[in-house]
Amino acid sequence: MPDFDLLVIGGGPGGYVAAIRAAQRGLSVGLVEKERPGGVCLNWGCIPTKAMLRSAEVFHTVTAAAEFGVYADNVRYDFGAVRQRKDGIVKELTDGVAGLLKANGVTVIEGHARFTGPGAVEVYEAGPSPIYPGGPRYAAAPTTSIRRIEARDIVVATGSVPARLPIPGADLPGVITSDGAFGLTEVPGRVVIVGGSAVGAEWASLFHTFGAQVTIVEMQDRLVPVEDAEIGAALGRSFTERGITVLTGATVRSIAAAEGGLRVTVGGPEGAGLDADVVLVGVGRRPNTADLGLDAAGIVTDARGFIPVDEELRTGADHVYAIGDVTGKALLAHVASHQGIVAADVIAGAPAHIDYAVIPAATFTHPEIASVGLTEAAARAAGHEIVTAKFPFAALGRAKTFGETEGFVKIVAGQRHGEVLGVHIFGPSASDLITEGALAISLEATLDELAGTIHAHPTLGEIGMETALAGLGMPLHIAPRKR
Repeated sequence: MPDFDLLVIGGGPGGYVAAIRAAQRGLSVGLVEKERPGGVCLNWGCIPTKAMLRSAEVFHTVTAAAEFGVYADNVRYDFGAVRQRKDGIVKELTDGVAGLLKANGVTVIEGHARFTGPGAVEVYEAGPSPIYPGGPRYAAAPTTSIRRIEARDIVVATGSVPARLPIPGADLPGVITSDGAFGLTEVPGRVVIVGGSAVGAEWASLFHTFGAQVTIVEMQDRLVPVEDAEIGAALGRSFTERGITVLTGATVRSIAAAEGGLRVTVGGPEGAGLDADVVLVGVGRRPNTADLGLDAAGIVTDARGFIPVDEELRTGADHVYAIGDVTGKALLAHVASHQGIVAADVIAGAPAHIDYAVIPAATFTHPEIASVGLTEAAARAAGHEIVTAKFPFAALGRAKTFGETEGFVKIVAGQRHGEVLGVHIFGPSASDLITEGALAISLEATLDELAGTIHAHPTLGEIGMETALAGLGMPLHIAPRKR
């Protein structure tokens, strides 16, 4: 008899959700995790960065308090206290996940799992990390066996790790990834950030707010290149106006030790040498499949190292599923969680489905970015005849009272029926506002339906209705677009 109906390898937002849902479906569930539960999201990604970004946001607000008729003298920040607050939030949430697993009857085995064959793994003790003292993250290949486990079904949910730059000097002290940024005990004076995607843009926003001299280098022609072109352009302008140096269409050729720090050689239209105390590499992530023994289970990977899966998250190996970043579908925590639910339901014999066409994404810069559905370029490339509509936050009453008027909402819709194809936001609370866009696309809503839905006033959420009205050619609070 197997030890469990289901064994989940990895306790991140995909793995722990899959384990809990499977237990709720009546399965006996084991979960192998070598760190605190919560994975990258709770320990090294979503939660700690947003905690620190919130501290930066509060600092920014207090320094601008006079604009609101509030006066604060000698405003300063304590980076140690910022980190301490972040650590407290992380502990509270990871402890909460551990409690939820226990409450749902999931057996948690601490260690590193390695396949020994179909339906079987050996769990090894995860030794101390050479990078993170006191923890097993990126530890050397474990060798001490703890126990052997057999399961009827297995879910691989091991996530991803930051990618490294294959350039000279990328391994020098002071060259860090987003993970390494959490080890900084003070804000560097000069920071060069390699990569202008969500990770790089967020750290640029944070470091700059806390007073660092920040340069961000992006090889594409704009920041956040996966977003709609107008969003990337708007972020670039915003960063530049705030004093962040933005180099697009540029690449880092080398990093070298220099007196007092590092010297970064940049190639591109504005090729130059940049001096830095810290270089943060945020150029993407790669699947965390090292030393899992995938071959022993008959699991194949693609050319990038990701595990291909079908619509029900099955791998090519019988009774083995994969979810989250390791699948390469969309490297987002909320996608991993939904995949975890689908995989658990499928294993338990319940119908399940995930729609990859409706995945909201958010970048927590200041202002925030959020999007769902097709960009304007993608909609045109797919053959849609479209209309686009924009509405600025500066014309929104609540944004005025809120004191945050930079940015806009853009809707991409079908020309004939007005069906919402994409929603793109650059502005305050974009990460919260995008949910209406996701629901609109999921329910195949039209501009008429968005415009006809009564929105509370005065709220930031009104901007969805206002943008839809603009798309219909009948805006109420901005001048109509000339035809």
